[in-house]
This record gives sequence, structure tokens and C-alpha cells, in this order.
Amino acid sequence: MISEMDYFAAKAALEWQIALGVDECMSEAPINRFEVKPSKMKFGKSSNIAPVAIDAIVQVLQQAAPDIAAKMAAQAGSVTALRDAIAVFEHCALKKGAKNLVFADGNPAARVMIITDAPDREEDAIGTPFVGIAGQLLDKMFVAINLARDADAKDAIYIANVMPWRPPQSRDPSAAEIEMMMPFVKRHVELVNPDVLILMGNVACQALLGRQGITRLRGKWAQALGKPVMPMFTPAALLRDGAKKRDTWADLLEVQARLRGAS
Repeated sequence: MISEMDYFAAKAALEWQIALGVDECMSEAPINRFEVKPSKMKFGKSSNIAPVAIDAIVQVLQQAAPDIAAKMAAQAGSVTALRDAIAVFEHCALKKGAKNLVFADGNPAARVMIITDAPDREEDAIGTPFVGIAGQLLDKMFVAINLARDADAKDAIYIANVMPWRPPQSRDPSAAEIEMMMPFVKRHVELVNPDVLILMGNVACQALLGRQGITRLRGKWAQALGKPVMPMFTPAALLRDGAKKRDTWADLLEVQARLRGAS
């Protein structure tokens, strides 16, 4: 019986039925659809079990997802445990269409943590954030201020995503998808405990600052999760518009100065 199934088994059973084309539940009593038009059907007290729309059940499960994520994130006592928790989190539909979980890269003991939006096609294929041309540019940007992914903690950067799975056609994650994954993002920052957070792009700024408009936000220090935050353009934005590189260089110098002041 459904009452004896745990949450995840029940959700998996419902999703399987939906995939098969089921769009309504069955009542215990048969319905003669030749006598009663579907639009006229009514289920009164005589029915032992009222029909429940599948999409309504799925919606309830989605609404519960942030709370489930929060409980799973809180139980993660290390970065590795957090990655394992995200890997078994089944409530984000983006996971089904993604090739790989793109969790993080760099030194988790780094003083600088970069958070960006979601993986693109190359990152999804490899399972690592910031690869390809954009990744090469990012590495050059931070080498210019003596920071690198593979450096010792004091000179390292650590990179993570708001969304660890690639959205279809690399679209921006929806508000519901971001809300669902934010408990993991917050726990990630707690575990890494960087001196400085860098938010790259509008999605990251919306998720952690509640604001968008990266052109206005960049270059100005803010606060999020108890950390100083520097919003910056993404490497992809710099590749599209080289004029933004001057502003980004100024932002990198601000980060360098903040780290020196905190040393």
C-alpha cells in the first residue's frame, strides 16, 4: 500500500505512471463514460476514495523539496559528504536530463570561493565547472592576481555552481529550481568557509543577494551568508564583449586588496 511506501518510492512510482501517460487516478467504482460526460462527472461522499490529480501530487512533492534539501544539507559534515548528498537528491528535474553532476573544482580550503550559475554543455559532459575556452580565461584571470585552482589554500580558488546540473539548452535555472538547491549552496559555503565570495553572473547574484543586474552590481562589495561578496562578469560574458575585461580587471584587483588586508 502507498501508506507503507517511503517518500522516495512513492514519488518514483508516481513519476513512472506519468511517464506511461497516466493523467488521472482511478476510483474504486467503475465509471461508464458513455453515460456520463467527463466534464459532468462528480464524486460525492459515496466514493470511498476521491480522485486526485497526479500533477497536484507532484506539485506537493516539489514544494517539499527545499525542506528535504535543507535536511540533507545539514547532515553533510564535509564537502565530500555534501557532494554525495546532492548526487542522491532526486527532486530536481534537471538531474534527469543532465549527463553529469557538476559539483565543484579547486581547493576546498581556498580563501576565495567562486559561485556561478549552472553548467554549460562542455561542463556537463566533463563534470567540472569552467572548462573549455571560458575555463581557460577564468584561470588566466586569477593567475594574474596569483590565485589558481590547484594552489595551496592561501593562494587557491574554489569553484561551485548554484545549479549542479545543466538546464536544457543551457537556459537560466528557474526560481523554483534555485530555491530547491539553495540549502546545498549555503551549506557548501559554510563548509568551505572562504574569506571572500565571488558571484559570477546574474543567476548567482539573484540566488545569494536577491538582486540582478550584474552591470550595476559588479565592482561593489556586498554581503551574503556572512561573507564579503564581489559580483563579477562571467568569463563567457567577457568572451562576448571584450570591453568588459577592463572592469573585470578592476574587480580582481579589489579582491586581491581585500585578501591582503585580511592576511
